[in-house]
Amino acid sequence: MTAPSAIRPPRWGAVLTAMVTPFDRDGRLDLDAARRLARWLADRGNDGLVLAATTGESATLDDGERCDLIRAVTEAVTIPVIAGMGTNDTRHTIELTKRARGLGAAGVILVAPYYSRPPQAGIEAHFRAAAAATDLPVMLYDVPLRTGRRVAQEVLLRLFREVPNIVAFKDATGDLPAAAELVALAGEHFDLYSGDDAYTLPLLAAGAAGVVGTSTHWAAAEFGAMIAAFHRGHVAQARAINARLIDSFRFINTDTSVFPMSIKGMLRTLGQDAGECRLPLPPAPPEVAAQAREVWERLRQEP
Repeated sequence: MTAPSAIRPPRWGAVLTAMVTPFDRDGRLDLDAARRLARWLADRGNDGLVLAATTGESATLDDGERCDLIRAVTEAVTIPVIAGMGTNDTRHTIELTKRARGLGAAGVILVAPYYSRPPQAGIEAHFRAAAAATDLPVMLYDVPLRTGRRVAQEVLLRLFREVPNIVAFKDATGDLPAAAELVALAGEHFDLYSGDDAYTLPLLAAGAAGVVGTSTHWAAAEFGAMIAAFHRGHVAQARAINARLIDSFRFINTDTSVFPMSIKGMLRTLGQDAGECRLPLPPAPPEVAAQAREVWERLRQEP
C-alpha cells in the first residue's frame, strides 16, 4: 500500500480559494476588481486560486467572460490559477479545456456532469475526454448535492491510475470513510482536497493535502496554520484553530444566503467589494453584513 499523498507537498499548495467573480453595479464582469481581489487573496496566505467554479458563479458566465476572467487573474498573480472548465456538456467542456493553457492557467478543475445524471460509464468517459484535451494537470470535483450523481469509487481509481494528468480530487461528498479508502487505494497518484471548509480537519486525518475553500477568502492564514499543525503532529493545536473557524463555517451557507452571496457580503465588510451576485442569486439579505462583522471580529480575537 502506498503512503498518503499528504506526506509530500501538493503541486498547487494546501490552501486554495474558490474565488468569487466580481461584477459591477450593472452586473457586468469587473476585471479590475477581479485582479485586485486575486492579489489581495495571494497576499493573505492563499497558495492558489480556483476560478469560474461554483463559488465563482460559473453557471452565469458565458465563455468569453470565463476566459477573460482567467486570463486577467493569471496575469495579475504569481500563485497557481486553476481554471473551472467543467460543464454538463462534454463537447463544451472539451472546447473550454483546450483554451486553459493559452489563458495562463496552471491547471483545470472539472466538475462531474450535472443535471443529466449520466451513468458511471458516461461520467468516466466525460472526464477522460476532457482530460485528453489538455496537457495541464486536472482536478476532478465531485459534489453530488449539485450534480445529482456521485462519482463511483472504482471510476475515480481508474482515472487516477490510467490518466496521467488527472492528479487531484476536490471531495465535496461528505463521505469521510470513502475518502480514507480512496487515499489508501490510490495513494501517491493524486492530491485530495476538501471541498467543504468544515470537513477540512477530518479529511486531513484521511490523508487530504489541503482545502479548496470559500471562507479562505478571509481565513486563509488560519487554514494554513491548521493544516501545518496537523501535518507536524500537533493535533490539539489544529483542533483549536478549527474551533475558531466554526463561525465562518456556519456563516458561508444558510437558507437565505448561499456561498457567493455570503462571501461577497464579508468582502464588502473587509473593503474588497466584489459587487452583487447575478440572478438567480439575489443580493444578500441585510443581516448578512452584521453577521459578517461579528464573524470577522471574533476570528480576529486572540485565541
